[in-house]
Amino acid sequence: MKVKICGITDLTSAQIAIDAGADAIGFVFAESKRQIQIDEAKKIIKSLPNSILKIGVFVNESKETLESIYEEVGLTHLQLHGDETPEFCRSLRFPSIKAIRVESEKDVEKLSEYDCDYVLVDSPSGKYRGGNGTTFDWELLNSKKINNLVLAGGLTIDNVLPACNIVKPWMVDVSSGVETNGKKDYEKIKMFIKKVKLGGI
Repeated sequence: MKVKICGITDLTSAQIAIDAGADAIGFVFAESKRQIQIDEAKKIIKSLPNSILKIGVFVNESKETLESIYEEVGLTHLQLHGDETPEFCRSLRFPSIKAIRVESEKDVEKLSEYDCDYVLVDSPSGKYRGGNGTTFDWELLNSKKINNLVLAGGLTIDNVLPACNIVKPWMVDVSSGVETNGKKDYEKIKMFIKKVKLGGI
């Protein structure tokens, strides 16, 4: 089971996540309380191992902006949380992850429309597109065999194993679930990753 720690804004948090066993680091370029500037993200990514996925999170950006930031910063994937169409995703020159907000079976059916490298399932929108710390009905994905699925949305140390047992994702994606008072909590990061990696999933 792979783990992505999202909403990273400083090098120390990134290094602690990687040392604890994280497979991917997420940088939010969209409007968010975890938004990072291009220069800062570039500085952090330069210090990360090549084996780590570096994923940029965007909402309704132009193709030109996405591809420019991808190249400038050194990302490995573009994660799209807006209203991007399957055609738009196919037009991108770089690996992509399409996020789908799940409220009903109809939303789950949309997953098959996207032939991105990965699809991510997240909770319905709150103030921001993603990163709102709320869960959704995981049973909607029970029995669905999706090999390239990333599970996000309100995951915590306490609920990640039950969620994974139902959804059986390729990767789990956490942000607010490893924070305390809006800041990355290093002990929570370590505990979350340990739980996923050693949880017998």
